[in-house]
Parts: sequence; C-alpha cells; structure tokens
Amino acid sequence: MKKTFVLDTNVLLHDPDALYAFQENRVVIPFVVLEEIDSQKRRQDDIGRNARVVARELDKLRLCGGLAEGVPLPSGGTIKIELNHQNLETVSLVLDSSKKDNRILAVAFHLSQCSEGRVVLVTKDLGLRVKADVMGVEVEDFYSDAVDYPKLYEGVGETELSAEEIDLLYKEGKLDLGSDFPAFPHQFFVVRNNGNQSHSALARYCKNHLCRLNHGESLNFGIQARNKEQKFALELLLDDRVKVVTLVGRAGTGKTLLALAVGLEKVVEQKSYSRLLVTRPVIPMGKDIGYLPGSKEEKLRPWMQPIFDNLEFLFSNRDPQARIIEHLIERGLLEMEALTYIRGRSIPGQFIICDEAQNLSPHMIKTLVTRVGEGAKIVFTGDPEQIDHPYLDASDSGLTYLIEKFKAEEIAGHVKLRKGERSKVAETGARLL
Repeated sequence: MKKTFVLDTNVLLHDPDALYAFQENRVVIPFVVLEEIDSQKRRQDDIGRNARVVARELDKLRLCGGLAEGVPLPSGGTIKIELNHQNLETVSLVLDSSKKDNRILAVAFHLSQCSEGRVVLVTKDLGLRVKADVMGVEVEDFYSDAVDYPKLYEGVGETELSAEEIDLLYKEGKLDLGSDFPAFPHQFFVVRNNGNQSHSALARYCKNHLCRLNHGESLNFGIQARNKEQKFALELLLDDRVKVVTLVGRAGTGKTLLALAVGLEKVVEQKSYSRLLVTRPVIPMGKDIGYLPGSKEEKLRPWMQPIFDNLEFLFSNRDPQARIIEHLIERGLLEMEALTYIRGRSIPGQFIICDEAQNLSPHMIKTLVTRVGEGAKIVFTGDPEQIDHPYLDASDSGLTYLIEKFKAEEIAGHVKLRKGERSKVAETGARLL
C-alpha cells in the first residue's frame, strides 16, 4: 500500500530533489511550507538557491494539473499541496496554531486520522520530531544522502605482518599484498610485527601494495609533520596524482595549516600549479552581524581572517616585515574567494583549498568539485562536529558525504587527524569541551 509523506520546509531547503525522492508514494506539502519557501528565496546563499529551485519545480508541476488535487510524478507517485488544518479541535487544544511548525504537524496529524496507509512526517527538525512522536504521528529524518557518521571512513588502519615482511617493506620500499587485501586506495596503515609490537612501520596502500611513505618527513614552507596522521596528510597533499584530498579533525589538529603550507610549496616553490585558491563558506557562528561595508575584498576579510592568521604564521619565519601575502595576491599566485562566486567558474591548473567544508551541503560540494579543471587539485578541510549551517549535521554534511562517496576512488584520499598540535590549551579544550 502506498504511503503518504508530509514534507517539512527544512527538507526541501536541504535538498530540492526531495520532491522526487519518494518513489511511487504520495508526497504532501503543507501550504505553510510554500510560505516559508517563498520567504527564503531572496537569500543569496545555498538556502536561497534551493528555495528558488523548489519554487521553479512546483511551478512546472502546476502546469500538469491542480496541485490542490494532486499531480502525478515521474516516479509513479503524486504530489499535493495541502491547506493548513488549523481548526482541528484535537490539535488546537495542544498546539499553538500560530507557529508554522505546529501547522505542519497539524496537517500530518489530520492525514494520519483520515488517510489510508501509513502517513509519515519527514523533517530534519529534532524538536518537531519529538512533538510528532508525542502526538502519535509517525516521523523520520530525511536520509537520502545521510552518512553513518560514527562509522565514517577514517583513512587509517592497522595490520600485522611478519618481521620478514616488514624488513622487506623497509628494504624494497613496497610489499605486494595481492588483490584480496581489504583496503581502499591510498589508505594508510600502521604496520606492526605480530611477534614484536615495537617493530613497526607506516605505509600507504597503492594498487595491491603497501608502500613506505615518501613525504612524511618533508619540510614545506617551514612546516613539518608532528604526528603520524599529519605525515599521512602530507603524503596525500604532496602527491599530485591524488586530485581530491579530505582532511577532518578537531580544532588545532593542523588541517588548514598543512594544506596552506603544501599549497604554497607547490605554487611558489615548485611551481606545480599556477595559483593557490582558498575558499570557505560564509556561514556565521552565532548571530550574524549583518552586511559589511567596503569592496568585495574588504567584505571578505573578516570571513577569511583564519586563513590570513595561518598565512601570517607561515611567513613569520621568513620576513615578518615584508608584505608577502599582499605581494602574492598582486602577482596572482594567491586568491581568496567566497563560495558564492565559485559557481559557473572552471578552475584548471590550480591548488584549491576549501576550508570549513563541514558547512557545505552535498549539493554545494558537488558544485565545487565540478568546478575543478584539468591539472587542478582540491583539498577539503573541516570538522563535522562543528557545524554552523542551520540545516546540516555531521551525518548529512557535504564533507562526510564526499568522504563516503570518494573513498574507493583512485584519485581521492582521506585522513582523520586526531592529535591537537596548536597548544596544550587548545588540545585540552577541544577534548574536554
């Protein structure tokens, strides 16, 4: 029997394709959701873009029939706009009907009482899910692109080998494991001797072989790895064959600093890429301070200040008095850009860093990855446990989605950094707070 899915606003703002994600079942959109979609469409961010996409799709569907009666979908289901059931006595005694979430819940409650088959309210709002459960309405999150975050691929594993095999790995630089060894491309391993745990090695899996690290001890713009995960990260960052790199970890683990150091090394010293392009989503932490005055560069400076802090640290060992950052920007070797202006671009031959990528939706990640041109490399850094985006969490962040989808690809590599290196205070705070 067909089911009825009642969609909350946040589902459509998270993924406009949710309109078509329920196969042959009935999709119901409360009228109040249309009002909320309309109120968001003038925003100049991804939420505003999604609101406009939803509005356009509904307008196309409207041409196929009356949305109030129901319109067939390509999947075999139907979509319908339902008026708000604000006058239901059972609901109005419990819920404040002036609140939009409660009006959405009232629609789901009414349909559950009078419709055949299961009626499910789909929402990403934890509070609404709790209220729906109390009202006896079946409710679930929208999981089309969700990842089981606690089980997210970390890029690092352990394996045990004999003393002879470890010695051969050191001597030859690689060890043939055959095609049955359970590993993803560019996965790193802490190799231990099953008879002597102190006899160990660090290695990377490449095409049926365990290979010794080539860049783990390298110095890049004055920065050297301080722990094994940072050594693994350098292997991926410095290997031009790995076109997509994802680095996750708590604050202070060195994700952004390592990426910037290698980016500068590749662009300024080795000249392997024409430019270092740094971007990050403009998502405020806490209450937004509103519009900023000045040119685009002046508006962007507060959002990019963490990047400038890292660059100033990298250049402090060279010449603290020189205007090196401004000089690189003037020469076109360094560019900082808001994600808002990335859409439509093609970016070949550049070393691209997307910082704070945990605040990107899967659609935004796709938009950015598909901008990467021939000869370019892109690095995503972020902490899925520190998300400021109102409609994302660790399970449906675009960063975790990218890690999960790309883990089996030869052009991609991933490492989770664990140990904080910023300071004792920062490490303690990240661990305890």
